[in-house]
Amino acid sequence: MSESTRPIPVPDAQSAPFWEATARHELTAAKCSHCGMFSIPPDVVCAYCGDPDATSSFERVSGRGVVRSWTVMHQSFAPGFDDDVPFVLVDVELAEQDDLRMIGRLVDGPNAPLHLGDRVTATFEDLGDGVSIPAFALEAQS
Repeated sequence: MSESTRPIPVPDAQSAPFWEATARHELTAAKCSHCGMFSIPPDVVCAYCGDPDATSSFERVSGRGVVRSWTVMHQSFAPGFDDDVPFVLVDVELAEQDDLRMIGRLVDGPNAPLHLGDRVTATFEDLGDGVSIPAFALEAQS
């Protein structure tokens, strides 16, 4: 596999567990030890309960969700994406919790029939050197 020219995430102490999970093709979210709510991305203070002493741990989530919005990128604004345009970025609300949202690339391409509320599931784009980025794929619609 050739190495990607796309930007590679640089994990810090707070995000390292997330990126370690994506390398295994597992999607995780930070869960507050006080209120039990998920956050993406995690923060130093829980966005839901505001407890400054709460800690968060990364727990595996299903990766299933629904499309809340999307945009088609026709121009590359970051190095390494020139060969990928056009591509679709989807704003997905994950099934585990109301308003638990994540943005990722839609691997089905810019010509896929896409509608608000379409079901998607997480997949992963391997960038090489053990780095994988979460993305989304349309589920078969019934």
